[in-house]
Amino acid sequence: MKSYQVTEFGKPLELREYEDPTPKGKEVLIKISACGVCHSDLHLAEGFFDLGNGKKITLSDRGTKLPFTPGHEITGEVVAKGENAQEINIGDRGIVFPWIGCQDCESCLNEKETLCENPKYLGARLNGGYSDHIMIPDGKYLVPYGDLDPYQAAPYACSGLTAYSALKKIPNTNIEEFILVIGAGGVGCNGILLASSIHKAKIIAIDIDESKRNEAKKLGAFAAFSPEDKKEILGLCEGKIVAAIDFVGNEETTNFGINMIKKGGTVVVVGLYGGSISLSLPLIPMRSLNLKGSYVGELKELKELVEIIKSGSVKLINVKPQKLDTANEAMNDLKNGKVNGRIVLCP
Repeated sequence: MKSYQVTEFGKPLELREYEDPTPKGKEVLIKISACGVCHSDLHLAEGFFDLGNGKKITLSDRGTKLPFTPGHEITGEVVAKGENAQEINIGDRGIVFPWIGCQDCESCLNEKETLCENPKYLGARLNGGYSDHIMIPDGKYLVPYGDLDPYQAAPYACSGLTAYSALKKIPNTNIEEFILVIGAGGVGCNGILLASSIHKAKIIAIDIDESKRNEAKKLGAFAAFSPEDKKEILGLCEGKIVAAIDFVGNEETTNFGINMIKKGGTVVVVGLYGGSISLSLPLIPMRSLNLKGSYVGELKELKELVEIIKSGSVKLINVKPQKLDTANEAMNDLKNGKVNGRIVLCP
């Protein structure tokens, strides 16, 4: 088994080779077809998340041990299974759900594994998809994708699922209302593409990069602006911005969303870029502000999403397949803002 691993935080990934693992019990061994490259992988390789005001939370604090293999947007095929792995067969193909909890706590038993306090996330706590094989603890975490291309399907394990779950956290909208999508990178683009499957509101894309604004309009955004264009945005939307989804997640972007929505509106913070914000507490009740966090999504939501993308009712995100041995190059391109859509690594 060949894996590109974090062996030292903040350093390039290294190729390591191991014996193919043997599944036991309910475990299933997956031969990887593709693995998307996500911004979260950058944070995981660096070894920390920026909490703002000079504070950080490190991966070692969260139980991540080196070396480990990043990557959580995985598609693949079952090549071996443990003696207790039921209702799954050798040769089955699908998207691997990576946001796995401890499987024993109340959250996990109620199908809310992202709320688990002791998660076993693939590509963070357990080895992930920058590899040619991956072990998953139960066959239920492989979601069949039908006739979809495995490269095309891979980003929906995180990029698509994260956008879908965030959109669902906004109350129902009508055609006269607007939702701001802040950040038109891979996840933001998926938010634009998937919005019509959930909401009637028009989507306004916000990004500092003109090329990404142009791409957002091609993908179906009603309009696209720089965050500096506040007057133009407010003039167009006429006080009907009911929500903003912050796919960046820094002080400037979250504050932008809070300042742009109408009274009673919702801001959903998704991005993990880092930092902190200061809120005037009286304005929260006075504006009936709804500020929510959204971290990826649940297994049942991934199943819902797969049915949507299989139906052909929404356009799919652009993907760029690359060889697995370009993992470091792909991460650098993503870090430097050179990626529209999603890079997927292929063993």
